[in-house]
Amino acid sequence: MEEVTPLGTVPFRPDGPRVTRVGLGGEGILRTSGRSLEAVEVIEAALSEGITYFDSAPAYAQCEDYHGRVWPRHPEARARVVVAGKSASRDREGALRDLHRSLQRMGTDRLDLWQIHDLRTREDLSAIEAPGGALEAFVEARSSGKVGAIGVTGHHDPRVLTHAVVHWPVDAVLLPVNPVEAVLGGFLDVTLEAAREKGLAILGMKVLGGGEYLSPGAGVTAEVLIRFALSQPISLAVVGCGNPREVRTLASCVRDHRPMTPDEQEALLDVFRPYARKLAFYRGR
Repeated sequence: MEEVTPLGTVPFRPDGPRVTRVGLGGEGILRTSGRSLEAVEVIEAALSEGITYFDSAPAYAQCEDYHGRVWPRHPEARARVVVAGKSASRDREGALRDLHRSLQRMGTDRLDLWQIHDLRTREDLSAIEAPGGALEAFVEARSSGKVGAIGVTGHHDPRVLTHAVVHWPVDAVLLPVNPVEAVLGGFLDVTLEAAREKGLAILGMKVLGGGEYLSPGAGVTAEVLIRFALSQPISLAVVGCGNPREVRTLASCVRDHRPMTPDEQEALLDVFRPYARKLAFYRGR
């Protein structure tokens, strides 16, 4: 692979591996079906750029299958990156089945991070943490070495996600990090601070709002939104890409990063304030 300027790394968590400050998300071209050539091209472009975090989930169409076309061919790369997976099953047996299938589809014998996917409601919490719930499977998988770390993800209700962060024995949290969330509060103050207090790896998603937040005429570009995310106290930002050009843009945001000043952040939030509630389309209503 072509030599590029290293991106630099940060600790994933205090006692964990080091990772780049951006990761390739499971959205974009990876959340499709029947587009293996394009998807593999994007994953390999991320490897070429030095990105070391790769996201996936069973719910993301053929995302896991696309990864399975890459890692068996690049065992040396697989050994130095963090590959993350998820399960949306709420019971132990269902979660363990998901893990087994994910490992098979992705062509790897271990996930570096396995995440309880898409917490939404108090009912989710009750089911997952009950006897026989999915949390048992996650702790078991970490103890057995099938996964290196366990985490939780959510973008519907910050109160629900905060409960999991505070009360569950997780190593990481994936939450929305964008100007809309800075306006609304909840995820970027309460949940994030709870995660910092526990020393969790904090991963940012919804950085571009699914592309809905891009408004070049108002100065809101992908680069600006990624810069905003990287200016927050998070471990890394996870961003889906549609092609190798977008991967190169993602990597350049790390190489050229300058933290936003408080005044720059306030100016960006002013663009989103009038429409913040509507723009948080991924939150529960």
